[in-house]
Amino acid sequence: MIMTFLCLCAAAGLCKTRPTDLIFIIDSSRSVRPSEFEQVKVFLAKVIEGLDVGPNATRVGVVNYASRVKNEVSLKTHRTKAGLVKAVTKIEPLSTGTMTGLAIQFALNVAFSEGEGARVKSPDISKVAIIVTDGRPQDNVKDIALRAREAGIEIFAIGVGRVDMSTLKQMASDPLDDHVDYVESYSVIEKLTKKFQEAFCVSDLCATGDHDCEQVCISSPGSYKCACKDGFTLMDDGRSCSACSNSATDVVFLIDGSKSVRPENFELVKKWINQIIDKLDVSDNKAHVGLVQYSSSVRQEFPLGRFNNKKDLKDAVKKMAYMERGTMTGQALRYLLDNSFNAGQGARPGVAKVGIVFTDGRSQDYIGDAARKAKENGFKMYAVGVGNAVEDELKEIASEPTGEHYFYTADFKAMTQIAKKLQINICQEEDPCECDSLVKFQKKVEDALQALTKKYILYNSMSKRIALLENKIV
Repeated sequence: MIMTFLCLCAAAGLCKTRPTDLIFIIDSSRSVRPSEFEQVKVFLAKVIEGLDVGPNATRVGVVNYASRVKNEVSLKTHRTKAGLVKAVTKIEPLSTGTMTGLAIQFALNVAFSEGEGARVKSPDISKVAIIVTDGRPQDNVKDIALRAREAGIEIFAIGVGRVDMSTLKQMASDPLDDHVDYVESYSVIEKLTKKFQEAFCVSDLCATGDHDCEQVCISSPGSYKCACKDGFTLMDDGRSCSACSNSATDVVFLIDGSKSVRPENFELVKKWINQIIDKLDVSDNKAHVGLVQYSSSVRQEFPLGRFNNKKDLKDAVKKMAYMERGTMTGQALRYLLDNSFNAGQGARPGVAKVGIVFTDGRSQDYIGDAARKAKENGFKMYAVGVGNAVEDELKEIASEPTGEHYFYTADFKAMTQIAKKLQINICQEEDPCECDSLVKFQKKVEDALQALTKKYILYNSMSKRIALLENKIV
């Protein structure tokens, strides 16, 4: 629940908005005068101003209702505060009855649907409805509100003037003290602005220093997770970092699903992917795997981190449907650069990035710039070709040394051998010679110190003899 993460530190700049799909459900029945409805819109605009609005942060929608329901702003319509606020100012009252139950049902079935821009249900994304009403509903709200809450929607109920308080309590989530508000008139509804800005504010433990990360702290709602700088890997304790990167790797398969592959061979490709997955140490803190298929277009099958065990990963690979059509390898590489290894798609900062490209033919677009940029970005790129794949293109995609990063076979049935040869080695083994060199250096230092000590003793002895001779001469 959002209120669990309530903080009062927004003024100090230590808060940010938790990613949320937020729907305002506003009563514009006959009892709400035009001037009062304008005050409701001002309230909405001020709450929006306090949110971190964006496609990967908070998405906002507005449902207007009276005897009928109107979807004024869907979650997918506006991705900026300015656009949202402008849309809110244009909403007009419907000025008929008060069908609050109908409005909640519309929000549940339509406004919070993926088709209208809602995100897939996730523990990291809140679903919130804020209902503003000033009267008694003309329909039943208890049952539909319960269904909405059971679907994971957190409901805040704001009552104005002669509102029926028992109805507000039937709609709102628990605890009621946090989710039911009352104001005497629309003229003072703005005083609730601060409460809702704070309700969507979560403490940034990284900013306050309340963490034990060795290198990089990444805030999450009411919590944090640790990461490492480039070239380092997060260890099993979840906080310390190692200069070796084999314990945490983000691996994305870029798979050619063009028409020339053929359905029966595409099944062999999926088996090949799962052979490689079997060799990875898949877990929350180690290997994460993403899958992208391309032909004339690019389609993400699943992003990094969605499946953190081999069984779920392999099942998802088996379900991948064959696209057919063309071979736009360049476009696919650009997708890998722009999307697959972004934090918004599950990539982890400071973790080694590995791209495995499979193709069975010549690319129908230019691959050079994207292939070069992938390697410049530090991605370790493997290129695997079968049949009519062009070896020069495979070498252009592959990391250095190319002999270890590109593979070719004429027959799809031989891909099993490639799976055995392809080793995703990120970490270099320790060179025992480095240790020997250190020992030798230490011995040299010790020998030098011993020599200096002998010279110092000899110098003292000579000094004493010279002093004795000088006394005798005197």
